[in-house]
Amino acid sequence: MHSSIQSLIFLGLLLLCSGAVVSETRSAEKYFFDRSFWDLSEELDSARDQGKKGILIMFELDECPFCVRMKSTVLNRVEVQDYFKQHFLIFSLDINGDVEMTSFTGQPTTMKEFAFREYRVRATPVFLFFDLEGKPIKRSRFTGAASSVDEFLLLGRYVVEEAYHDVSFTRYKRSHRKSP
Repeated sequence: MHSSIQSLIFLGLLLLCSGAVVSETRSAEKYFFDRSFWDLSEELDSARDQGKKGILIMFELDECPFCVRMKSTVLNRVEVQDYFKQHFLIFSLDINGDVEMTSFTGQPTTMKEFAFREYRVRATPVFLFFDLEGKPIKRSRFTGAASSVDEFLLLGRYVVEEAYHDVSFTRYKRSHRKSP
């Protein structure tokens, strides 16, 4: 018993000294995404009232392995949830969904039509940021799974700091690369 406690202490010190950080996680479905009745014109009003920068929509498919990976490795992180919830209302939209909804302009549509006809979403996941007028924020479309929590947080900063006015996300990432 005594040696197993020593082993645990040694393992803990080893992790601490190696710089490994264990990040707290919680359900992406419960803590990252907001609930919606799918009237995006009303959601814009809510975002304005709450002082948000805009709305983030994750376009996804149920069986998409990259969507699952994002939810289980990035969107479940407390630091990601806290940062994005501070600045955006966030919704998950099924690109094959027949759920009726109202677009940002107040037009009735379905999730499938909204994704494909209005925003040409074919691959998933696609993260798209919208300003408080319901317009897509230029250069903010991110397709695929982020390579890391840091990359996804950097995407959020890119939009919050409005760096998209001056530079692409790729260049922004390069300029914020951590030194080895």
